[in-house]
Amino acid sequence: MNQKRSGFGTRIGFELAAAGSAVGLGNLWGFPYKTSANGGAAYLFVYLACILLVGAVAMLAEFYIGRRSRANTVSAYKAISPGWGWLGLLVVVIPAMIMCYYLVLGGYTVKYALGSFVGNAGNYEKFAGNTGDVILHTAVFALPAAAIVIAGVRNGIEKAAKLLLPTMLVILIVISCVSLLLGEGVQEGLSFYLKPDFSKLTGAGILSAMGQAFFSLSLGCGAMITYGSYSGKTVDLVHSTVVVCLLDGLLTFLSGLAIFPALFHYAAVSGESLSALGMGGTGLMFITLPMVFQDMGLAGQIFSLLFFTMTAIAALTSIISILEVVTQFIIQRYKVARTRAVSIVVFACLALSVPVGISLGLDVNGAAGLQLFGRNLLELLDSITNTLLMPLAALGACVAVGWKLPKSERFSGFAGTMVRVVTPILIVVILVFGAVDMIVPAIEGKRVYSPDGFGILLTAVGIVILTVLAYFLILKNRDTGSNRDEARANARRDEAFQAGLRRGWQRPE
Repeated sequence: MNQKRSGFGTRIGFELAAAGSAVGLGNLWGFPYKTSANGGAAYLFVYLACILLVGAVAMLAEFYIGRRSRANTVSAYKAISPGWGWLGLLVVVIPAMIMCYYLVLGGYTVKYALGSFVGNAGNYEKFAGNTGDVILHTAVFALPAAAIVIAGVRNGIEKAAKLLLPTMLVILIVISCVSLLLGEGVQEGLSFYLKPDFSKLTGAGILSAMGQAFFSLSLGCGAMITYGSYSGKTVDLVHSTVVVCLLDGLLTFLSGLAIFPALFHYAAVSGESLSALGMGGTGLMFITLPMVFQDMGLAGQIFSLLFFTMTAIAALTSIISILEVVTQFIIQRYKVARTRAVSIVVFACLALSVPVGISLGLDVNGAAGLQLFGRNLLELLDSITNTLLMPLAALGACVAVGWKLPKSERFSGFAGTMVRVVTPILIVVILVFGAVDMIVPAIEGKRVYSPDGFGILLTAVGIVILTVLAYFLILKNRDTGSNRDEARANARRDEAFQAGLRRGWQRPE
């Protein structure tokens, strides 16, 4: 048994798994409504540029950290400097927090996919308020993710990626082609999406595009470090980074190509104004699109099934990667079997997802309760992780690779300049302006101090402080394991299993 068995078997498997991690609800949900709110094609242009300037460099840095150590995120940062291990622990905490609300959103996609032929229009509030139904669909979404991660990197994650990502791409292409053939209003939708008018793009829109590019690549949550640790020595990380970014950009582009012509067509034939359709809000996926699908009759039901199935697949490939981050750490630090580690993480996050789902349901239906700092728990966790902790973690990755590694290992040339200077500056801009918008949000053109926003910032700071304390008090001077330890444990279990089979096959004398 060698270490290779615990990693990806092929380069394409590694790239598809990483792309699957990157492509998620941020691409299919966040990108369309943010594009709607920020001028359309101009936002798309800036977003794609930011993938190259911010996302690709940070991704390459995270891949390199993982492959350099061939270990979980804590051990990976400890291998750079023992004092930096806390950052590795932070990127175990971040995906654990994300899972608590991402599982709920995944459950929503499952519900809407299954309800395509019954009709989803107008059911958002009803479903959100039915706690039992939300818990059921959340569990249905979590089970295949757990099964895939339990099967391991090569036999689970890699095989799933090779099946799911091409499936998602084919579905998106089909939906895009159908959307382009709808007729009235399609041309206007294409003009909105593909003809840039930079006069409509504000400074806030540019910052939003920068942040969207960063978040849509799953940076700052440990996924790329973990997947990088399982990549083979012969994998060209620069090539793989380019492939992953291109796939992420392509799927994101196609999501807009599928959605905007259909929305403009619906507006044209129904007489509804675009503003009334809520194109610039988060209700685009679960309120507006079901209305569009319902208006298309049987074709719309098929369209709905394809779209929400694809969305569920995107959510699944993302949840697999962040589940693997936490699972890998538990396996290697505490020397437990993969099945037990996955079960612990999934059951814990499912339990914590229950109040998150209840909180969202109350908020959607206009009822008070289970809110903190003026937000439901889903929005709160999303704000803490996406706006504050993930940029901080990605910044740490760039600084670690650009400044902390021995000079002989640092990137040179253009990549070196980007990872040491340009990308960190851009990430700091994202982080600072995200915090500013949280503390003093713009309301009717004026900045107004928000105690709730300040409370969220303090909560994020408190999480970082607790993570630092936990690392230096518990983990700094202890072995936190590696992929080699995991492979050896797998080998011992395989040998014991085979020995048991051989004994079982012996006939009694």
